[in-house]
Amino acid sequence: MPKRIDEPRDQRIADALDEASGQRNRATLRQEWPLLLFMTLVWGALWQDFTPGTLIVGALLSLLLVALFPLPPVRLSGRINPWYCFLLLGWFIMQVVAASLEVSYLALFRRQKTRSSIIAVRLHTDSDLIVTTVGHVLTLIPGSFVVEVDRRSSTLYLHYLNASNAIKVARSRAKIHEIERRVIMAIGSHDEYEYVKQVRKDIAQRARQKAKEAKR
Repeated sequence: MPKRIDEPRDQRIADALDEASGQRNRATLRQEWPLLLFMTLVWGALWQDFTPGTLIVGALLSLLLVALFPLPPVRLSGRINPWYCFLLLGWFIMQVVAASLEVSYLALFRRQKTRSSIIAVRLHTDSDLIVTTVGHVLTLIPGSFVVEVDRRSSTLYLHYLNASNAIKVARSRAKIHEIERRVIMAIGSHDEYEYVKQVRKDIAQRARQKAKEAKR
């Protein structure tokens, strides 16, 4: 996986600036059309009206917002694996169901005893796309909510429900890294994908070695 650059002005922030003028680069309409489409659909959903007139107004408002609040271009990985995307979706649905049941149980039976924590988790990736996707997945799972992101170090700060001791915090961090792994397998770059595969091989090899040593 590409190495992070932990400097006061890291490479990802430098990439968003024009070398000649020092001004922040702006994403082109070609790069932003998925965002514009999404914002237009959200506008229609808010009004519960998808007639051409409503969608045209939504598209115009989306263009206005993009012009007033420009975003730097996001570097895509150039890779997508449909099978791992399907696995990620299935795993995500199961996590949502399980977390919903857990939150319901805590709210009904352990309301006074439930304690939450703010935990910091540093991701292995330095990709803005992966960091953002992991953050959205976490926020959509009941019981966890991203309160802040440190872009320079790819660190997520989360409010986590029922993480009252070191063991539960460690489990929460492991779960977040599992989300990161699944997202990388689905849409990460080739370098990140190969890195994750190698890490899994190393873990499996160490597990086999421990099993052999235990049998002796």
